[in-house]
Amino acid sequence: MERRAFLERSGAAGLALALPGGLAASRPSAAVAQQSAGYEPLGRVPIDNAAEAVVGDDGETAYVAATTGFVTVDVSDPTEPTVLAEERGIEVNGSPLTNLLDLAVDGDRLVVAGPAQSVSPVGSADQYLGVRCYDVSDPAAPVPTGAYETGYHVHNCYLEDELLFVPANTGDRNSLVILDVGGDEITQLGYWSLLDHEPGWGDIFWLARYLHDISVHDDIAYLPFWNAGTYLVDVSDPTDPSYVSHVRTTSLADQRRIDDPLEAVYGLPGNDHYAMVDDAGDLLAVGREAWATGGADPDRPGGIDLYDVSDPARPTHRGSIDPPRTTDESRRGGMWTTSHNFELRDGHLYSSWYRAGVKIHDVSDPTAPERVAWWRNPARTGFWTARVVDPGETFLASSTEAIPNASIDGALYTFPIEAGEQADPPSIQAPDDWRENDTEATGNGTDVDADRDSDGTGDAGDSIPGFTGIAGLVGGGVALEWLRRRENVQD
Repeated sequence: MERRAFLERSGAAGLALALPGGLAASRPSAAVAQQSAGYEPLGRVPIDNAAEAVVGDDGETAYVAATTGFVTVDVSDPTEPTVLAEERGIEVNGSPLTNLLDLAVDGDRLVVAGPAQSVSPVGSADQYLGVRCYDVSDPAAPVPTGAYETGYHVHNCYLEDELLFVPANTGDRNSLVILDVGGDEITQLGYWSLLDHEPGWGDIFWLARYLHDISVHDDIAYLPFWNAGTYLVDVSDPTDPSYVSHVRTTSLADQRRIDDPLEAVYGLPGNDHYAMVDDAGDLLAVGREAWATGGADPDRPGGIDLYDVSDPARPTHRGSIDPPRTTDESRRGGMWTTSHNFELRDGHLYSSWYRAGVKIHDVSDPTAPERVAWWRNPARTGFWTARVVDPGETFLASSTEAIPNASIDGALYTFPIEAGEQADPPSIQAPDDWRENDTEATGNGTDVDADRDSDGTGDAGDSIPGFTGIAGLVGGGVALEWLRRRENVQD
């Protein structure tokens, strides 16, 4: 059955797409946006302990990490997403593989990785630390095919063909590790460490230079190292990765001046959390996960910066999208509106903002990103990711229960890819609402080796999400002495 029929059946009142690859070529006018009031999800299916969600190559199956395992979901009819299988209670050689917040799929191969948080001491509770592979040629009946014990926690992973990219955040080098998962035995091919390129970052608290996530496109890995910035690394030879360039919003000198190393972990500047490029490899988005800590400006959740990387050796900042604002922007407050995971596709950014919902931005002109759709239900949802299912038709988003001091349902939602406004968005009052600065974005075209103010303009707690495990590892609240001077550094 055609997916267009599903959208028509859903009754969503948005502006239908004019192009197969994305939203209508011209941006919707204010009049159109007003006419298209009624933007709502197409479907929803409950999933306990939902975290990251990815889409299979068939465009009909979603895979959702679920803490103790993963869930496969049929999304071929986005109005009625249906659970196909639940693989819970994963064990390897009799040891549990738990705290699974991320997974990756390519073709018929799926990989889950964990635990997402550091285990102290290593091996406590007899936990397995590593990755587990599955054959998902039949998504309703996943078959385990192999495992690899890393000896360290694995927060995220990225799979491309037979190569698996994992962060080895061991507290010292915090390296990228590349594994070959294509044979009978999983083997390590190569690695790359920030400290091999800039040894001085070894002086900085390890969580403030944490390799948080990984994405790969056309033999370049995009590596957000929290305050050290996002690094572009050539992985065309997986046995010998090499540095290409990087972007960042703070400097090593500034980080060294922070007396309490935890100050840099929770708030801006820095906090490079998630990074990926568009399908052409020309536009890089860097999400910054952050919270207010009672310090000087910038004292707010983090947004998303956009860079021109058409020449990967010379990234250029083009624009920014700031987060919605809320009355309590602290970590402990549970009102999280900071950016989390997203996808760039066909000139559009599909993004999640925890309790501030999901959005679609037109980023065809990255100097002036424009929001074309936004949906949120802060009393019930806290979105972890947004992923395209069918280009031009639907995307999905997973809602996580793991935000502290919040009562949220774990679930997978599907949404139409169309311009529109939510018919009855929540009012702007605590504890479940936001004050808005609706200018959305700014761009200045400044090159990364020049000083810039990356606050932008725009839509204006503890434990599992995001930089998870910081609270469990270091505990307590943090009062930041904010850095007023921020700069991009390019070697």
